[in-house]
Amino acid sequence: MMRYFLILIFLGFGLSASAQQRNIVDELQQKTVGKGTVTIHQDAGIAALLGSVYTKSENEAEPKVLKARGYRVQVYAGNNSRIARQEANDVAESVKKEFPELPVYAFFLPPRWLCRVGDYRSIEEADASMRRLKATGKFKEVSIVREQINIPLD
Repeated sequence: MMRYFLILIFLGFGLSASAQQRNIVDELQQKTVGKGTVTIHQDAGIAALLGSVYTKSENEAEPKVLKARGYRVQVYAGNNSRIARQEANDVAESVKKEFPELPVYAFFLPPRWLCRVGDYRSIEEADASMRRLKATGKFKEVSIVREQINIPLD
């Protein structure tokens, strides 16, 4: 009985290690035919600070993105209601019309509906975008929030 328990534990560790996301360092060091080899020597703490690569399946059309810590500009925060959901989507459409180049995210983060804009690596970039949004006069409660952002790899 103890033997089966140990086997299950080792299988669990093996599966959890293989399920971890690969980071950019792992992607760079991957050996591929027809490409050069990159070797990186660094402290393990640096690799822990890097974002991880998120890949979609081949059937899905979205490109690969790097998930990293960054900033977004919040343009709407409502409550947990249908009206708030509609308002978040309306604000998202309004931002898309005014600034079609900016990525817009309308989503539910309990207990409220949110609409956030952009994927900024620095707070300065987010501040410049926030000032542009405020200058339109359409968005009243605009603020900068720290969040996980998407950086396209292609």
